[in-house]
Amino acid sequence: MKIDGELSVGVLLLGIVAGLGYMSIQLGQMELGSGSYPVYADFINAGGLQDGAVIELAGVEIGRVETVTLADYKARVTLKIRREIQLQEDALAAIKTKGLIGERYVKITPGYSATKLAAGGTIDKTEESVDIQQLLGEFIFGNVGDTTASDKTQADSADPFSLDLD
Repeated sequence: MKIDGELSVGVLLLGIVAGLGYMSIQLGQMELGSGSYPVYADFINAGGLQDGAVIELAGVEIGRVETVTLADYKARVTLKIRREIQLQEDALAAIKTKGLIGERYVKITPGYSATKLAAGGTIDKTEESVDIQQLLGEFIFGNVGDTTASDKTQADSADPFSLDLD
């Protein structure tokens, strides 16, 4: 009898833990508030933008990236915007980085048009992310060793304002 009691308590605890885990996963994916609507933005390079990334307007979170897919050789990003936020049709979407080497997010800059972007519409103005690793590589290795002594002499002789002080 004692083994049956311990076994039933163990099974009960295991069921409770599994139920709590399932509920936390479901609540984590649930949208809070009055819902959201999809908007699309096409980027030449999504630069490490992930599903679930934050969408900000004026530094305030207004939604999340739903998906990043490939469409017509461009990165098509599906943005889920909170329903109470209405974007103008000439808004700008830019992929930014939090910190020096932080996570990517989408920054929305409002436009000036009186026409609002409809649900399922596309943000036409986009700006790709800056690739920090590429910039550092170009800074460190890009121009090092490109100018030789003969190049410098030719450049100096071609410059009518240079003075030869030798």
